[in-house]
Amino acid sequence: MIMKAMKTVYFFGTVLLAVLLTATGQTACTSARSASKGEQAQAVKQQIESRRYTVSVNRMVPMKAPSQYLTSNYSLTVRGDTVISRLPYFGQAYSVPYGGGKGLNFESTVTDYSLSFDAKGRAQISFRTRSENDVLLYRIEVFGNGSSSIRVSSNSRQSIGFYGTME
Repeated sequence: MIMKAMKTVYFFGTVLLAVLLTATGQTACTSARSASKGEQAQAVKQQIESRRYTVSVNRMVPMKAPSQYLTSNYSLTVRGDTVISRLPYFGQAYSVPYGGGKGLNFESTVTDYSLSFDAKGRAQISFRTRSENDVLLYRIEVFGNGSSSIRVSSNSRQSIGFYGTME
């Protein structure tokens, strides 16, 4: 009887020790992950505040068509007061030059640039720019891990959205 009780105490003691060691290990891993997330969020924030960043786009969301993954390299780059837009366009155009124009492939100056951060650390960026034939409004949302969404509104085309990551 005493032997059985000792085996039971030994068994529960071993289980309790294993649970405590596992919980301590998970806490250490979680702390390391949250520290690296914090460092990444800080690096993303510094890039955004310096107005020197590139968002690589991997998916587009046209207004009246299904979302499409992109296989080529597309991006949106902001360098101070300049924007370099290398984005595809798929949607309805209301007035474009003969041949379709260049769409969202251009380099131009930025006006009305605004930046704000919400309580969760997401960056909300908006600015206006002008291509050869159009006035465009870009709205960018960047999360702490660098994932981004872009919404482009145009005077002569339907709006289009993009998803990607900050480099």
